[in-house]
Amino acid sequence: MATVNLDSLVQSYSIFNQASRSKSSPLPRSFPFNPLKNLSSSTPQNRCFKSVPSISSVLTKEDTVKEEEQDPQISSFDFKSYMVHKANSVNQAMDSAVSLRDPVKIHEAMRYSLLAGGKRVRPVLCLAACDIVGGQESMAMPAACAVEMIHTIGKPTNHKVFGEDIAVLAGDALLAFAFEHISVATVGVTPGRIVRAVGELAKSIGAEGLVAGQVVDITTVVLGAILGGGCDDDVEKLRKFARNIGLLFQVVDGILDVTMSSKELGKTAGKDLVADKVTYPKLTGIEKSREFAEKLKNDALQMLQGFDPEKSAPLIALANYIAYRQN
Repeated sequence: MATVNLDSLVQSYSIFNQASRSKSSPLPRSFPFNPLKNLSSSTPQNRCFKSVPSISSVLTKEDTVKEEEQDPQISSFDFKSYMVHKANSVNQAMDSAVSLRDPVKIHEAMRYSLLAGGKRVRPVLCLAACDIVGGQESMAMPAACAVEMIHTIGKPTNHKVFGEDIAVLAGDALLAFAFEHISVATVGVTPGRIVRAVGELAKSIGAEGLVAGQVVDITTVVLGAILGGGCDDDVEKLRKFARNIGLLFQVVDGILDVTMSSKELGKTAGKDLVADKVTYPKLTGIEKSREFAEKLKNDALQMLQGFDPEKSAPLIALANYIAYRQN
């Protein structure tokens, strides 16, 4: 089974300090660059927000000691370990779901795309959303795998290894099997919720979903919430959370493209400008984009109010990573 490399995802965001009494999520203090720096929050802090743990960036040893002295009850949430653990669980589940069987060549190509490694952020989001509404991991694991099956369809190198015809057939097989897997492998969930989840996923990859921008990245959170037993209000709150962090990623991506070097990004900087791509910095400028990104982050975190603080920690950590990432 392919190993998971999360270094690029969490290289500067591997430890988060969780304070249940904090009223806000502070900006990172040790990052050499912060796309949202020098901004005051554009969204008023809600008093209820203190029920949600504050997840901050990597702290220096002195900072950690000071905060622990102020509140000895502070516990830490290790985002990197969480991601690695959950990603490995997803890999094992996918390995079992798409075993090597007849027709062998097709299944080899399916497994090549599916088990080629990756951060597994989408399926982990699905599992985290299931957990936050009180569900068990097993309830959402088939859906988490299905999301990754759809995401890995058409892996560019597949046709080079297996040929164009086999690659196309493998992609078609993965798409069909994604829906079959949710339908027959999901346990501990009512049939009505399974049907609802299948409908959400189908809509997200259909013409309406693509036109409306409701991509799989958003739907994966909704799937977890539905299958985990979330009420309608909780499902919609998590849908809004997912929309906010999805848009936040795009805004920050545009900011980084014009403010970081190629070396810092790990990819060619300024590609959006060269391609004359419509981005938020191009439309509104850097500062307005930063303000918008800050608002999106705060709006996303506010959607997590009312949930169990411990169970919301992974989603809070992810939102802060997206806001403060450097590449």
